[in-house]
Amino acid sequence: MARSIDELLAQVRGRIGRVTPEEAAARLAAGALLVDTRPWEQRSRDGDVPGAVLVDRNVLEWRLDPASPDRIPQVSGYDVEVVVLCNQGYSSSLVADTLRTLGLHRTVDVVGGFEAWVEAGLPVVAPGIGDLAA
Repeated sequence: MARSIDELLAQVRGRIGRVTPEEAAARLAAGALLVDTRPWEQRSRDGDVPGAVLVDRNVLEWRLDPASPDRIPQVSGYDVEVVVLCNQGYSSSLVADTLRTLGLHRTVDVVGGFEAWVEAGLPVVAPGIGDLAA
């Protein structure tokens, strides 16, 4: 039953929705929850996406599970639209699949991640300007 990470990603991506950075920005503007899972080191080097909620990957499931006593306030139920952003769009696919398994059925991830967001010319808060970590 062993498989490569590429095979796992292909399987996961067959189950989730994926959006472009521009679509992610539009969804954020319309009220979706944009969750940035990049580690502090990347965010402090490259900057943040305005309006994104920063959630460390190691606590993500507890912060986004609507049934968890440790959830963030923005997760008010299972119908919340969640857009997951990582650095390049790989780990966000795995996260989106996990969140869908938890019942957050409107979860998608961003193709190309933060790097594609920047390449698309979308807004970024310069490194060191506040920390919105959850």
